[in-house]
Amino acid sequence: MPFEQRFLDELAARSDIVDVVGSYVTLTRRGSEYWGCCPFHSEKTPSFHVRPDQQMYYCFGCKKGGGVINFTMEIENLSFPDAVRFLARRANLPVPEETQDDGASRLRSRLLSLNRDAARFYYEQLHSPRGEAVLAYLRERKISQRNATNFGLGAASAEWDGLLTAMLEKGYTRAELIAAGLAVNGKSGAAYDKFRNRLIFPIIDVRGDVLGFGGRIIDKNDPGAKYMNTPETVIYSKRRVLYGLNLAKKSKRGAILLVEGNIDVVMLHQAGFDNACASMGTALTQEQVQLLSRYTKELILCYDNDEAGKAATQKALSLLKNTDFNVRVLELPKRLVDGQYVKQDADDFIKYQGAEAFEHLLSGSGSGMDFQMAQLARQFDLTGDRGRVEYAAAAAELLAGVPGAVEREIYTVRAAEAAGISPDALKQEVSRAASRKARKDRREQRRRDLRPAAAAQPRDRSMRYENTKSAMAEQDIIRLLVYDDSLFGADPPLREDDFSSPLLGRFFAALWAQRQEGGKIDVNALSERFTTDEISHLVSITQSARLQSNREKMLQDCLATIREAVRKRSIANGDEDVLLSAYKKYTKHTENRDGGPTHGE
Repeated sequence: MPFEQRFLDELAARSDIVDVVGSYVTLTRRGSEYWGCCPFHSEKTPSFHVRPDQQMYYCFGCKKGGGVINFTMEIENLSFPDAVRFLARRANLPVPEETQDDGASRLRSRLLSLNRDAARFYYEQLHSPRGEAVLAYLRERKISQRNATNFGLGAASAEWDGLLTAMLEKGYTRAELIAAGLAVNGKSGAAYDKFRNRLIFPIIDVRGDVLGFGGRIIDKNDPGAKYMNTPETVIYSKRRVLYGLNLAKKSKRGAILLVEGNIDVVMLHQAGFDNACASMGTALTQEQVQLLSRYTKELILCYDNDEAGKAATQKALSLLKNTDFNVRVLELPKRLVDGQYVKQDADDFIKYQGAEAFEHLLSGSGSGMDFQMAQLARQFDLTGDRGRVEYAAAAAELLAGVPGAVEREIYTVRAAEAAGISPDALKQEVSRAASRKARKDRREQRRRDLRPAAAAQPRDRSMRYENTKSAMAEQDIIRLLVYDDSLFGADPPLREDDFSSPLLGRFFAALWAQRQEGGKIDVNALSERFTTDEISHLVSITQSARLQSNREKMLQDCLATIREAVRKRSIANGDEDVLLSAYKKYTKHTENRDGGPTHGE
């Protein structure tokens, strides 16, 4: 093990889970537990709870759970060793020498160091003769020197191996440069720089680490992609990062402004809108929503006003629908050029209209529902009866999903005015649509209730059970072991390979080993041996059902179910000869501590 158990125990003792989780989630005390909205999925009604007595968290919505280390791994996207170090720094606890080298943590540390040095290299290049072309591009885009420094902008020259050579001289290896996405292997086998002849944007997370880079072409005749980003690496995932959030989180504006491109972010900050950030070449993701929830409850979407931008806005609104974010949409008007209206982004608007006009536009931005209703109205010809009828039906379906009665009333009246019909008529349509939706939801729930075996399956398909009946008994055995291990004798009643689910077998073996080694069973202490998804499933098992009053009978019933499944598997595999000896072994293992047979035998 990389860390001694005594150190991990002390770290856990100094890292109270309510304090740690409470720094990311607003928690409300209810009795002996704390509740809040889950930071791992979108919800308005709190289903995420923290139990101080067990030092564990669990969400009944998304089924994630675990201890303080597991939570830190999930929320900060860290490996187990890095989460331990993160918590140790938070608790001012010195980290002892590790007994063995952790290759993954060492690689992560090396790549972070490499990216930091690469960012310095690109920045220095910008202010050297090799960066003259990029510097000229910045002047053309009216990006000030001060703002370029604020974002750490840099330059990649046209050389094939400028960065590669400089980083090799600093002691980094070619393999590390490739692993960081800074270099690529050519067909000849020789490596060369990924970013060449581009303006460089360091991608910095909220902790100040350089995770990767974005590069924009500066030559309009360059046949390469307009934007190029670092590929997925062990330290960079575009789904989990927002460009500029490291600066936007400090803004006093309150709301965070989401735009599409890096240049948009840079120019908005320069114009005084220091609350702007952007997703990394992809639509808004659940992980980014979770990240944003740490810093604000108010979002303003300001995507490009072309069809792709409108589609991105719709997707973002759908993702944010069941969250407690207050969402507004800022629609940028098209710009008249040579008699034609063309799209413009935030950078264009600031350039041609100015910061004051953008501020005016920002203050008048409508709600997400305003945007959706406007987009819906544009799909129909409201001058004709057929278009008005079709619009009313579509509006009713959209409004039926609005949870608040007051908000639904307001938008129903507006939609009726747009369609030229009476509000009462549209209210009836909305009511019928809501009833249809409720009936559909009830039918789906009944179908789920009639499929208990399917409902019992883990969400992660890689963990799915082949024999659900046996797996349910195996889960109960684990639950009994966690909550009342006095039911068990000195020897385990089952072997790991007796479990139909390999994962449940591993859980049982790990928990039993804890019992043998120290007598204390602690789910939280298993974070190093299992993935975060596996720990979440284990916590789900311990939290999802109550134990029977007659626990001894429950144990024997579970053992009987599992042994019957073992017998059937043995017959199917042609192992009938070993059944008798296996049965004798089971009988011996279920003898009580006084030497007699256990209850039920």
